[in-house]
Amino acid sequence: MRGLLAIALLVVSNAFMTLAWYGHIAFRSKLERFGIVAVVLVSWGIALFEYCFQVPANRIGSVQFGGPFTLWELKVIQEVVSLCVFTLFAVLVMKSEPLRWNHLAGFCCLVLAVWFVFRK
Repeated sequence: MRGLLAIALLVVSNAFMTLAWYGHIAFRSKLERFGIVAVVLVSWGIALFEYCFQVPANRIGSVQFGGPFTLWELKVIQEVVSLCVFTLFAVLVMKSEPLRWNHLAGFCCLVLAVWFVFRK
């Protein structure tokens, strides 16, 4: 159960992360009147919520705190979650570039990375 909770928190965290990192591109027309400093500050504000979910996810999921995942496993899980969330954002919100076969091939390589990292 701790593993699923950690992954769910990572999904929420990465949704905020993606919005903080790429939202200013997606909502460019709404942010055009603000300068770069204001956009950076808004991104930092959004990133605060990322950390409010990321840190508990890592603590709940970590074997050092009674969770099921090693530090290496947590990092690889986070990267795969990050790419899945980013893919949904890019396809559903950005709509500027199509999802291509080479993107999927790269994601498959990351899934293989998960397999290798979890291999005992």
